[in-house]
Amino acid sequence: MRTRTTTALIAATLLTTLTACGGGADDKPSSPPSLTEEQRASARAAAGLPAEPDDEARKAYLEALNAIDTRIIKPGKNDQAVSRGLNQCSSIKSSPDDREKLVKLALGRFTIDTRLPDIATPETGGKILDAVHKHLCPDF
Repeated sequence: MRTRTTTALIAATLLTTLTACGGGADDKPSSPPSLTEEQRASARAAAGLPAEPDDEARKAYLEALNAIDTRIIKPGKNDQAVSRGLNQCSSIKSSPDDREKLVKLALGRFTIDTRLPDIATPETGGKILDAVHKHLCPDF
């Protein structure tokens, strides 16, 4: 009986604590602060990321990935493919002379090594790396 009473007391205390933490009806979720275009560009540069590609570069990049293998870009995930490419640019900028590392990073970043093991080769990784470099960050 004593164990049940202790367990009930602990449960009641936890329930009271958890419900006391809830916000009231007037609580509003906080929103991230707005950044100016200049601040965004500065943050991207500090992170080693190039500017967002223009429509022409974006289209050419996506077409290049599809020419390698149409499964690389997940259906409806063009924005994700561009984002991953821009992140790969950061790696290109930080390790420009280590192609082997960059090829491995590309295979992992685009989840080729886990989703598409039949094409998870250095050749495929190299083609992805070259498409990223050519279309998204040629100046790196």
